[in-house]
Amino acid sequence: MEINTVQDEQIQDLLKKVKQARDTFLGYPVSKDFDFSELNEFLKYPINNLGDPFEDSTYKVHTHEMEKEVINFFASFFRANPKDYWGYVTNGGSESNLYGLYIARELYPKAMVYYSESTHYSVKKNIHLLNISSITIRSQENGEIDYQDLESTLQLNRHIPAIILTTFGTTMMEAKDDVSKVKGILKKLAIQDHYIHCDAALSGCYGPFIEPRIPFDFQDGADSISISGHKFIGSPFPSGVIITKRTLKDRISKGISYIGSYDTTITGSRNGHSPLFLWYAIKKLGIEGLEKRYQHCEETASYCVDRLTSLGIKAWRNEKAITVVFPKVSQAIKEKWQLATEDVSHLICMPNVTKKQIDEFIEDLMIENALEENKILNNILC
Repeated sequence: MEINTVQDEQIQDLLKKVKQARDTFLGYPVSKDFDFSELNEFLKYPINNLGDPFEDSTYKVHTHEMEKEVINFFASFFRANPKDYWGYVTNGGSESNLYGLYIARELYPKAMVYYSESTHYSVKKNIHLLNISSITIRSQENGEIDYQDLESTLQLNRHIPAIILTTFGTTMMEAKDDVSKVKGILKKLAIQDHYIHCDAALSGCYGPFIEPRIPFDFQDGADSISISGHKFIGSPFPSGVIITKRTLKDRISKGISYIGSYDTTITGSRNGHSPLFLWYAIKKLGIEGLEKRYQHCEETASYCVDRLTSLGIKAWRNEKAITVVFPKVSQAIKEKWQLATEDVSHLICMPNVTKKQIDEFIEDLMIENALEENKILNNILC
């Protein structure tokens, strides 16, 4: 069956719009410097990674072997116990966070969840879905959780099991919560029934390369960690990874006779192409490649801050972050460069972002500022 002319025009028009949008976004954490053309042949197959990737299934059109390698890689990357870890490739960070909270709730049904006001919006949605009581903790000016407020709030509720959601790379400012400090507060207050989930959607993929090191992984006290695959690494479709402890996962596993396997995941049927693409990227990059990507991003972010501040724009970033924060920009600049904006605007120096792009963005800012100054001067003269 051939596509008619109208449909072909729609496809070509959509392709043009997508290309244009791709070339001018700086405000969202999505890498676009990938090439998975070697895997195009796999798009012809209905690859479904239903069930537990570590269990056999009667459905064989899957990429479980690659998925297990992805999990093994990130478990090691996040210093999980070699004898006690498990995970799977999710549809994105929101599902990964949901899974971490799901396990925590099953362990402690009467627990209270604590999360900072800078936490990703998906967390509130997940807490609502799981029907868990929660308390929002203040954030510091840089977006990091306020440890003093956390301790005071935990003190008032120390008789209740605590589920604490830390963030390693907040949405707007890329602030990073220190898991070891959180663990220390729990120990100080003698709260033995607790669970720490680390949402490392953006920064987890380069967290081990940050110097000085910021504690966030399993050895630092996390019980589960989530990341996004399409952000720092890059993918043509959203994906995520959840790593937790196998002993915790085993408490919620259920055998499903229909698929001949255990299904310990949220969605059941899962995109089998995502693990394959992640596996390919990891194999191609390796630890050294990931570190080089981060060094490039950090250098670009440093360049961006220096250029903006030299022009009198109050730009800043958290230490070693790749997100640059500055005063809210106009609607025109926001739309052109697709900048995430709340009380402030930001751009994220992903691996594909170059100094040339930063210069083009800054030139637009300068032109707009010059026009605004002329407008004000003309009003005064009139």
